[in-house]
Order: sequence, then structure tokens, then C-alpha cells
Amino acid sequence: MKIVHRQIFKEHLSLFLLIGSCLLGLILVGRMLQLRDMLLSQNLGVFDVLRLFFYLSPVFLLLLTPIACMLSIFLTFLRMSADRELTALKASGVSLYQLLFAPLVFGSLCTLFSLYIGLFGLSWGMEQFKHSLIEFARTKTKLSLQSGVFNQEFPGLTIYAQKVNLETGDINFVFVQDKTNKGFTTTVIAPEGSVTTDSEKEQIKVVFRNGRIFRRVGETLDVLHFGSYAVRLPLGNMLRSMGFERTSPKELSFAKLLEYDSDPELMKEFDQTRQLKVKVEIQKRLALPLACLILGLFSVPVACVFHAFKQQHGIVLALGVFLVYYSLLSVAESLGESQLVPPYIGVWLPNLLFLGTGLLFLRQAVRERVPAGVLWVLQKLRSRGVA
Repeated sequence: MKIVHRQIFKEHLSLFLLIGSCLLGLILVGRMLQLRDMLLSQNLGVFDVLRLFFYLSPVFLLLLTPIACMLSIFLTFLRMSADRELTALKASGVSLYQLLFAPLVFGSLCTLFSLYIGLFGLSWGMEQFKHSLIEFARTKTKLSLQSGVFNQEFPGLTIYAQKVNLETGDINFVFVQDKTNKGFTTTVIAPEGSVTTDSEKEQIKVVFRNGRIFRRVGETLDVLHFGSYAVRLPLGNMLRSMGFERTSPKELSFAKLLEYDSDPELMKEFDQTRQLKVKVEIQKRLALPLACLILGLFSVPVACVFHAFKQQHGIVLALGVFLVYYSLLSVAESLGESQLVPPYIGVWLPNLLFLGTGLLFLRQAVRERVPAGVLWVLQKLRSRGVA
């Protein structure tokens, strides 16, 4: 049995690495497409892009680890069932309960890995990712102010400079159009200026000298002359426009979430909606890792029941099961954030439901019985040639 467990564990691990890397790569590429306007206009090296990928991956690993764990266990037992390996083992006196050792160990390891990501890795990755984006934005903004180039990387701002000295930051004949304020548009034209970066305040300051300001409000146009005028470009606005916030509960560390939850005075920094999100996020950081073990256990009897499935159809089935789980989790989050259900109950309901269903299916699979509802589904699928 040690050899059997070892081989099953190896197959789990190889499939987990393959599925996890493919899913993570697809999601990261999709996420990076949202940042393409910033990244493509910047001279980033391969190492810089890989560093952004690395920092962003913990955000998605928390969700991808349960699905990769479930798929790896499901596909392993689906193959063993289709190849009649399970039949041979049963004929040798090995029950399905005895084969659960490898999936349980593998699911437990995935749970510990996902738990570490939720408790420590997620917040660390987001902090490093934001810091890297800000550093790249600083570099890019200064370098992209090239002669005759319109720069629109900052939302609502268009900057043009006829001549730029990259070493000193001095610029000649500068044009800036500011649409960040609702209700009026400000246009600044100056013969000279300079660009400086304030690292502590995370902003880039463009100083104009001896120019004019044209401010249009409706049909009214005001013209002002100035000796010195500064436009501050907050780099944090770039992060918010990309969907990142510094105070989002989903990006806080687990220790910080507990600190907010235990201190009513500290919690007053958030509105009521975010206070509920903090409570929901605490439970989610614990429930999702445990889903690795529960969904892995659930997938074993399902693979045995649907042994006639082709592998590609089995993947679709497993993805459908996870979609049901994630939909239930999303509904539970919404109920928790709307105070209809306590967060510590709602977030854990999908886990409890799948655990109970998995144990029931496992008992039926050991007895080589198929539930009536599942049997009806199998008959429908066979009639369509899927199974």
C-alpha cells in the first residue's frame, strides 16, 4: 500500500503543478492586460515583468489552490477508475477507504499552503506589487516626457513637452490639460518647467514658470498669468483606477483584519459596509484553505461514480462543481455583508454542504451504489454520448 499511496500522491502533485501553473498564468496574463497602457510604454525588462507576476500571484493562489487540488485528485481517480485500476485494487481486497490516505495527505498539504497564503502571503504580495507599480510609474513618467509626445498615463491628465532634459528634469514649452475636476477643465501653458518626484508623498510634481492658466467652466473662460504653478500627480490614483485600494479588507493582512475586528475604535475608520467586509474576509481566509481538503474528499467518490466519463468531460464536470461551490460562497459573502446571515455562519455553509454531500457519496461509492438522482443524470449523459 505504501507504493500505491506514493504513486497516487505523485500523480496528484504533477497534476496540481500543471493545472495550477496553467490557471495562474492565464489569470495573470489577463490581469496584466489591464495594465498594458502603463507597461507597454515603459522600458521594462523581463525580470521586472516576472517580479510583478510573482507579487500578484498570491492574490489568485488563494482561490486557485482549492480548484487545482480538487481537479488533481478528481482526474487521478477518474483515470484509475477508467483504466480499471480501482477494480483491480478492490479485487485484491483494497477498499476505497484505504485509498483515501494519499488524497487526504495531499489535501492537507494544499490546505496548509493556502492557509499560509491567506494569512501572510496575500497582503505581502499586494504591498510589494503596489510598491513596484509606484516605482515603475515614477520612472515611466519621467522618461515618457519626451519631446513631442502626449502623455495620458495619469487619469484625466494630458501632458506635452516640446523639449525634455531627462538628467535634470527640466522641460521647455509645456502643455497640460487637467480634467480631473468635475465641472471645469484647466489648461496650463508655460515656456519652461521642471519635474520632481516626492517619494514620501508618492506623487510627481510638475512645476511651471511664467505661463498662463486657461480655466473653462461652461461657457466662461478665465485666463490667469502666473510666475510659478505646480501640478501634483498622485501615484495612488493610478492604483485606484486599476482596482487597487490601500484600505481594502481583501488586501489587508490577517493580523490587521483581526486588529480591526477586535478594536471598535479602530473599526470606526471604515463605514458599515467595510466593517462587515472585514468580518467576512476573516472567515473567508480560513474557509477557502479548508476547501482544499473538503473538495478533494468530495471529488474521490464523484470520480468513481462518473468513471465512464472521458477526461475532457471530467474536467468540465469538476469545473462545474467548483463553480457551484464558488457561487455558493459568493452568495454567502453577499448575505454576510448585508447582515442577513452572520459571516461566521454564511461563509462556512458551502464547506459544510460539500463535506456532508461528499461523505454521503463516499459511503455510496464504497458500497458501489449510485444515488438515484446521479443515475438519472448518467443515463441522460449516455444518451447524448458524453458518458
